[in-house]
Amino acid sequence: MGLVFKQSLNNSIITYLGFGLGALNTLVLYLQFMEPEYYGLLQVVLSASVVLMPLLAFGVPNTLVKFYSGFSDAKSTDGFLTLMLFLPLVLMLPIAGLTYLVNDTIGDFLSKENPIVKGYVWHIFLIAMVMAYFEVFYAWARVHMKSVFGNFMKEIFGRVGQSTLLILLYFDVISVTSFIDGLVVVYILRMIFMKIYAYTLHRPKLVFDFPDNTRKILVYSALIILGGSVAIVLLEIDKVMINQFIKIENVAYYSVASFIALVIAVPSRSMHQITYPLTAELLNKNDLAGLSRLYQKSSLTLYIISGLLFVLIFLNLDDLYELLPDAYRNGYMIFVWLGLAKLYDAILGNNNSILYNSDYYRAVLYMGLFLAVVTVLLNIWLIPAYGLDGAAIASFSAFFIYNTVKLIYVKMKFNMLPFTKETVQASVLLVITILAFYFVNLSFHPIINIIIKGAGISILYIGVLYKFRISEDVFQLLSKVFGKEQQ
Repeated sequence: MGLVFKQSLNNSIITYLGFGLGALNTLVLYLQFMEPEYYGLLQVVLSASVVLMPLLAFGVPNTLVKFYSGFSDAKSTDGFLTLMLFLPLVLMLPIAGLTYLVNDTIGDFLSKENPIVKGYVWHIFLIAMVMAYFEVFYAWARVHMKSVFGNFMKEIFGRVGQSTLLILLYFDVISVTSFIDGLVVVYILRMIFMKIYAYTLHRPKLVFDFPDNTRKILVYSALIILGGSVAIVLLEIDKVMINQFIKIENVAYYSVASFIALVIAVPSRSMHQITYPLTAELLNKNDLAGLSRLYQKSSLTLYIISGLLFVLIFLNLDDLYELLPDAYRNGYMIFVWLGLAKLYDAILGNNNSILYNSDYYRAVLYMGLFLAVVTVLLNIWLIPAYGLDGAAIASFSAFFIYNTVKLIYVKMKFNMLPFTKETVQASVLLVITILAFYFVNLSFHPIINIIIKGAGISILYIGVLYKFRISEDVFQLLSKVFGKEQQ
């Protein structure tokens, strides 16, 4: 876990800086500089782009990570990389043509409840397209165990671009329409810079003599589209479907609560950048003992860190919402449902990496496709009935079912679980921390309350972790922080 910790720590720093910028944008600038209707429009455009992106990427990011380490000579490697560069065009070109032919029909469908969305079909396609190629070049860097720059571009560059555009919007230098046009440019630039960096690591020669296992690669890519789409549908479809049933400003309100819950997923996002290629390598070597250790260590580490974040936010949520405009303060239960879903994600460790890089990915993808359909149906049922809380319940239910299925499947096929006795200890610590601070209500300014309460929670939680050495990796990290190097 040394390599995992080193790059995960760097990625965590970058990701948290990015989330700091995201918090500035989401909780301050957007709420002050943009009307809820337009903020909701922006979220619909971005969420629809994210849902479309895996289809346009044709599964290439996952395929690149899975198969790259299996090539040993330059010719086959370049042939493989050439295939990876051109494969996304298989679906991008037809979908671009279809978008051109039926643009109005797509616009009418998306704007059934909110006419403002109709004029942004091409924005959705263009952002999805450059997102897809960004992920291709990001995977290109990750297979060389170089994930930090890509993480910087993913987490910070785009948010700095949004901050800049928001400031220009505030001073009336640009309009809302120009803001969304500018955002497309930001995503294009991000993709270009990622491509340049990826080529500095390995500049490919265009070799159209594709590898002998090309058929296997193509089958995997085609099927992994389903896997990528399932994960994205579970994450983003709620915002798109809120737009289909209720007023678009509700997407803005939901997005704020969703962003707060997303903070819990930051450690997972950071660690997965490096555990994904490590998992692929362990599977290629058939090192199941090493895979089991990585599975359990990644699970425990992520559960401990994400658990602390969940508790810190949950116990300070009332004060946090006091800092937001009145219209955005009804997201308490949205956070609880989405936060629990993120916490369940964390405890699975590198489960996704194991499944997508193994020979059993087909069955899991089919299960996931079924659950994506269930997610859509849950949203169709629950959003009209319960509004934004219904969307959150639908998302939690879908994640719970999907993650439980994956957990059971890895146990069946690999005979390994991510849980250990330390997982139980960490769970007890979470419950004790919640019970100790749930009824503590301070009467100062919300920011002061959050600082005092957050400090108390952190001291208790981290102190118990260190005292009882619940996680060896976390203990070693805390020892370095406290200046007490352990053997």
